[in-house]
Amino acid sequence: MLSLPPSVRIFVSREPVDMRKGFDSLAQLVRSHLAGDPLSGHLFVFRSKRGDRLKVLYWDSDGLCLWYKRLEMGVFTLPAAGTNVGEHGLEIRAGDFALLLEGIDIAGAKRQKRYRRPEATPVSAQ
Repeated sequence: MLSLPPSVRIFVSREPVDMRKGFDSLAQLVRSHLAGDPLSGHLFVFRSKRGDRLKVLYWDSDGLCLWYKRLEMGVFTLPAAGTNVGEHGLEIRAGDFALLLEGIDIAGAKRQKRYRRPEATPVSAQ
């Protein structure tokens, strides 16, 4: 079971990534394609062109971490729904990420209506 604190957000790159990329190259993709900060502590997910591999980049308390998973059979199906971020990114929920790792395609799942707190609007200075 995947357990993440509520403050951690998950960003997925919609564009396939060369899996030979390491810490620095992926951190640059976070900045340029996902408009994010690789040192924020959030998870940044990258999928291979064939779809059978995932890399997750995140900042731990004292350095970048890279988690890598290769499937022996099948592919990872990225969710189509989420909040668009950056040029080529999508923000998804932790539950959707757990389903993605389990091989469940959430595109056909029906999500029940739930309350979501509206985004805070900045107060303009007068």
